[in-house]
Amino acid sequence: MLKRAEKIGEIVNSSKEIHIVTHIDADGITAGTIAYQTLKRLGKDFSIEFVKDLDFETLEKLKNENHELVWFTDLGSSISTDTPNLNKIITDHHACPESSNKSFHLNPHLFDLDGSFEISGAGVTYLVSRAIDKKNLDLSPLAIVGACGDLQDRRFRKLTGINRDILSDGESVNAVKAKIDIRFFGRESRPIFKMLQFASDPLLPGLSGREQACVAFLQELGITMKDGDSWRKWIDLCKDERRLILSSIAQLLLSKGFGHKITQRIIGEVYILLNEQEGTEIHDSKEFATLLNSTARYGKCEVGLNVCLGDRGKYLSKARNLLLGHRQNLVVGLQFAKDEGIIKREHLQYFHAGNGIRDTIVGIVANMLLNSEDVSSDLPLIGFANKGQGEVKVSARGTEELVEKGLNLSKAMKKAAAVLDSVGGGHDIAAGATIPKGSEEEFLEILEKEIKSQLSSSKAEVL
Repeated sequence: MLKRAEKIGEIVNSSKEIHIVTHIDADGITAGTIAYQTLKRLGKDFSIEFVKDLDFETLEKLKNENHELVWFTDLGSSISTDTPNLNKIITDHHACPESSNKSFHLNPHLFDLDGSFEISGAGVTYLVSRAIDKKNLDLSPLAIVGACGDLQDRRFRKLTGINRDILSDGESVNAVKAKIDIRFFGRESRPIFKMLQFASDPLLPGLSGREQACVAFLQELGITMKDGDSWRKWIDLCKDERRLILSSIAQLLLSKGFGHKITQRIIGEVYILLNEQEGTEIHDSKEFATLLNSTARYGKCEVGLNVCLGDRGKYLSKARNLLLGHRQNLVVGLQFAKDEGIIKREHLQYFHAGNGIRDTIVGIVANMLLNSEDVSSDLPLIGFANKGQGEVKVSARGTEELVEKGLNLSKAMKKAAAVLDSVGGGHDIAAGATIPKGSEEEFLEILEKEIKSQLSSSKAEVL
């Protein structure tokens, strides 16, 4: 894989003009930024654009623009085998067919690695950047942010695989620090009760989703929640206060019948960006990734790009404003999906948001729902949202437990979409597709049969 990275680096070095095409999420923005900085340092003539997906129109546009080289980051695996008249390199981590094993394509799946947790799109792009020049080690923090944005630390409560090597690079240049701490989102930027209120991995029975219950829980423990006029955050607590909260949460989970495996998920590795200010959204890698998502999902990718490039003034301020709107949209989206109702079938469950949830955040909403008390985690969750132009976005989310039982949403979504002459794919635990409006029921039938087959085959192997 590293040899392939070197070969792609040689292609970059030998090209004068390069156009970067990257995805509109945290991993895509960080991957695009790594490519951007690499080309800038080489003095290349380059440009960058952000896309939702690689549809026919996008590919035709790229062909007609006659770029000397197009660098696809965090996407492109779907076009790796058959795109004539397009000189390209691809640094992606989504599932791909073995026939796409070409010299211009760097993908962990081509080297018997799993792109859902061993390396992200930003990580793969970073390998090429590092192969071009070891001075690019300082771009490793962006790859860590991309990995966390893709939830690659979720399975083992820490980054694994090649992500671990990239983390070592970040540590070697004193830019990243890994430490064991509470894994809930908002350690640095949210009041303590808010951090508990939005806890989802694991869910806290009686606390998650209930603000007043979280306040009462902390009051009973004797935790002071305010320092003057300011709400205290997790990072403001002393060791004894943190230890008390952690032990109380563990006792709560165990008393409600959750096993030690679930209870252990409270704690894991978190990744601190040492060159950023403590207590801000860009000091913790997971919070940085959410900030980037809040720019990308609303058509403001250039804001996220400039934050990644180092802007801590105008663009960071814009990103923070977008983050406020993003959080509100997620709350509204969650409530909308709940109100519309989750429809259960034998082997999956789904909701159709129509125009009620943006197609760019329906996957995030689906993931949050699947990790809530309102939705069963025994079935994969499928979310639909209208894209416009007669198309519907489909986002599918599963759980680690379902993946262990044989679920592979990437294969299932790809197969179901192909029947409708559409494109789908992603990872075993999270995947997406774009299908014609009005074909949702047919898509669900095909998808359900495939999911049933996957889980039945796995069960048969165990027997």
